[in-house]
Amino acid sequence: MFKDVVSAVYKGGYQIEITFEDGISGTVDFAKFLHHGGVFEKFQDMEYFKNFTINRELGVLTWGDDEMDIAPETLYAEATGSPLPDWMTRQGDTPEKISS
Repeated sequence: MFKDVVSAVYKGGYQIEITFEDGISGTVDFAKFLHHGGVFEKFQDMEYFKNFTINRELGVLTWGDDEMDIAPETLYAEATGSPLPDWMTRQGDTPEKISS
C-alpha cells in the first residue's frame, strides 16, 4: 500500500519537502537519482527539476507534462526513512537498484 503525495515544496538544490495523505512529511534529496542515468539525466537541468507538479489522480510527483514520475512508494521510503514495500524488492536486489 502506498500513500499519495498531497503537497510538495522545493527547498533548494535537489531537495523537495513532500507531504503524504497520511500527514507524514519529509524531505527527499533527489541528487542521489542523478547517478542512475537514463531519464534522471534530465534532473541535471535545474529548471527542469524545479518544474515538478503533483499528478493528483496518481498521487505522484511528475516532471515534463507527466512524462516522468517517481513511484510514491519510493518517495515515501526516501522521505520517511522507512523501507520499501516487500513487493518492490526482489531477492538479491537493493532498493537503489529497483527504485529508479
